Amino acid sequence: MDNHSAHEDNLNKSSITLLGGVAMGTGVMIGAGIFALTGQIAELAGPLFPLSFVAGALITALASYSYIKMSNAWPSSGGIAMILQKAYGPGVVAASASVLMAMSMVINESLVARTFATYALRPFGLEENALLISGLALGLIVFAYLVNAAGNRSVSGFSLVMSAIKVGGIAVFAVAAIWASGLFAGAFTEPASLSNGEALLASVAFSILAFKGFTTITNSGGEIVDPHKNVGRTIMISIAVCIVVYLLVALAVGSSLSIGEIVQARDYSLAAAARPALGDLGFYFTVAIAISATTSGVIASVFAVSRMLTMLTEMKMIPHSHFGMKGGIRSHMLVYTVVIAGTLAVLFDLSRIASLGAFFYLVMDMLVHWGVFRSLRKEIGARASVLLTALAADAVVLAAFTAAKLKSDPAVVSYAVIGIAAVFVAEWIFLSGQRRETNTDSIENKVESGSGDHDRP
Repeated sequence: MDNHSAHEDNLNKSSITLLGGVAMGTGVMIGAGIFALTGQIAELAGPLFPLSFVAGALITALASYSYIKMSNAWPSSGGIAMILQKAYGPGVVAASASVLMAMSMVINESLVARTFATYALRPFGLEENALLISGLALGLIVFAYLVNAAGNRSVSGFSLVMSAIKVGGIAVFAVAAIWASGLFAGAFTEPASLSNGEALLASVAFSILAFKGFTTITNSGGEIVDPHKNVGRTIMISIAVCIVVYLLVALAVGSSLSIGEIVQARDYSLAAAARPALGDLGFYFTVAIAISATTSGVIASVFAVSRMLTMLTEMKMIPHSHFGMKGGIRSHMLVYTVVIAGTLAVLFDLSRIASLGAFFYLVMDMLVHWGVFRSLRKEIGARASVLLTALAADAVVLAAFTAAKLKSDPAVVSYAVIGIAAVFVAEWIFLSGQRRETNTDSIENKVESGSGDHDRP
């Protein structure tokens, strides 16, 4: 029995229903996409920012093809790690790309946790208080740990309830705001130009980051009911739900605020849009929906990344130490996940870290597509044209995003390059050590075996 089979046998495969999986996926996507990234997307794309969400959805749908094909063939609760290992073997590339994915997910948790804190403090005029934001963000991450520690059904059930509340609530907000302001108001009265196509393309990197929550479903594939059928369905339904929600909100925010106002209120743009369109009642309603959305987003993301790190550990792709803690690897990884996310949420400027998340995710995604195209497309029946189109789309967006950041914030590009290189070097050192230990053990076993043969009469 291989590592994947052993791992899945240890999990309750049927603990997440189709509806629960959709709730988990949309929980991560909507938590990051609307409440944390709308302002940054609008800043780059201008009045055309709703188109950025459409482009992000199309590229994500293309990207999901690789993941769905692989998940249908081999459902796994370490989904992306499994895909990469089958594509590249248990070496540096597979391990490093898996770590990049995990890092982008932890960054997402921190970003959304700080967004939660900003919305929660906005009614009191305290959204600029860095200490309070850090404290509340950390509190949410600890709460996410407690929910996850209670088990899979708690995560699935909680995500389902919160997703229903926020999707319905956001739809009410968006329709009411559009009704009050009209479609042709606010940012949509400003001149729009396609001449700055590079900035619009760059904004798609953030839009893709807003949709990447579908990988939460891939990473929990082995725990979804009837995974061979339902993983693909869950991913496509989640993307479809999210694009509808994103477009409604983009139209609502854009019709209520100018681009300058959206950028100024980037951390709480929905709340800022609600007040002029819907008054104080709409403002408080939107804050409540934002709090529920970001809460479910962090919970779902913690669930997925802790499972992914567990798979990496069991596949001996990353080092592990229990530091004296009781319980299994999964419970340890849950602790490590929330500790890292909490540290990021407290210490760092997460608008910059969001950019790092985009770099890490796009590089990992391109490695997935190339690996599946190169090694596995015939085995899983995947079309080369779709895989290469997804790879090219990622490459174009990554190039535009890099160019935009080199102009506005060249340091973050340097950090991304250094971070990605550090991951590959660290994995090379770790895996080289693993191989040396394996070779040493093999030699010792042969020596002992030889000695035994020699001792025989």
